[in-house]
Amino acid sequence: VQLQASGGGSVPSGGSLRLSCAASGLRFSLYTMAWFRQAPGKEREFVGSISYRDGLTKYRDSVKGRFTISRDKAKSMVYLEMNTVGPEDAAVYYCAASPLSRPQDGREYEYWGQGTQVTVSS
Repeated sequence: VQLQASGGGSVPSGGSLRLSCAASGLRFSLYTMAWFRQAPGKEREFVGSISYRDGLTKYRDSVKGRFTISRDKAKSMVYLEMNTVGPEDAAVYYCAASPLSRPQDGREYEYWGQGTQVTVSS
């Protein structure tokens, strides 16, 4: 199984960025896909997920209304659209896959990508 995250980079504060995650080696339609992030010196935190069962999305409070998760089942891709990005969003972003319906705990995710760095410039 491989999860390949991409799309990170430097974005100005208030700007937008779109992250992508390509999944291979798993039955994509049977996995909830999520994005986590980890900033230097901080613990990894859940950003959002999209359920395999019904496509329901969940987000951490701080990104609600700014970030959007979507998926393309035909391409086994999951995306994270980041809008109105702020300094607090700077982190390494990881995509992850879980066979559960709506997990938010990283320990419930079976597969992880390598991460993509998001830097926010003022």
